[in-house]
Amino acid sequence: MIPQPDDSELLDAYSSAVISAVEKVGPAVVKIEVKGGGGSGVIFTPDGLILTNCHVVERAGDLSVVMPDGRSARADLVGQDADTDLAVVRIEASAGSPLPWATLGDSRAVRVGQVAIAIGNPYGFNHSVTAGVVSALGRSLRARSGRLMDDIIQTDASLNPGNSGGPLVTSRGDVIGINTAMILPAQGLCFAIASNTARFVASALIRDGRIRRSYIGVAGQTVPIPRAVARSNQLAVSSGVFVTSVEPDSPAARAGLRDGDVVLAFAGEVVTGIDDLHRRLTGDRIGVPAALTILRSAERRQLTIVPSEKSLG
Repeated sequence: MIPQPDDSELLDAYSSAVISAVEKVGPAVVKIEVKGGGGSGVIFTPDGLILTNCHVVERAGDLSVVMPDGRSARADLVGQDADTDLAVVRIEASAGSPLPWATLGDSRAVRVGQVAIAIGNPYGFNHSVTAGVVSALGRSLRARSGRLMDDIIQTDASLNPGNSGGPLVTSRGDVIGINTAMILPAQGLCFAIASNTARFVASALIRDGRIRRSYIGVAGQTVPIPRAVARSNQLAVSSGVFVTSVEPDSPAARAGLRDGDVVLAFAGEVVTGIDDLHRRLTGDRIGVPAALTILRSAERRQLTIVPSEKSLG
């Protein structure tokens, strides 16, 4: 028989993996200080770009960053996106003192059950480390903006206020997520924005200072489509977006959309609910005419709508 390692050997291997990951990534994890609050962040480029949460910095005037070795530096906001709860800030490297930085891993390679390590500054306790496992992948979580965030990693590595914006790390020291939220009073229900999402959003924020999304100017809610209505209109959907209000002089108003209409499809893609509609309103739809399929008075109709760019305000 092949000899099995005893428990102490397994625990030592686990401890060594966590220690190694923390030693690799820890120097790049910073405390972000803002008036009346703060959180965590991780330096992800050698020239001092830091990923954090939008809700950590969104109302900040002056930003400062404290390194694990106690050095403090003023920081500038590069860009933020409330819909993914991500932001990028920048600090300047001191002459002759290069900044440590962490590597963003491939979140598509993450597996449920693998070790996950969170590093951050909960309740002001600088550079705290918690460890657990990846509990689930592909979760959805509501951002504070109201938009649904997809591809969220769930972990039981304990998070607390102040951990927001810090990295979720593999045992190899790759950043696989940016910690964003926990559910209170539940224990072990913590969430991180996947690193692939963070990489995409960060590149757009660095390039443009914002994420471009399209906008049509409606408020709505997801409603079921009665079977009889679906049959009479030959619809293959069971739900849509009931329009509760249309903003004046918006793309929706110009297209002729009215309160009480039910949106079924946008640009040839089925819309089963308000979150589906949000996902369709990407930057490449700005200024491009699109077919909008609706139900009005239980009859199917088609309008043409030209989305505009969503305002930062």
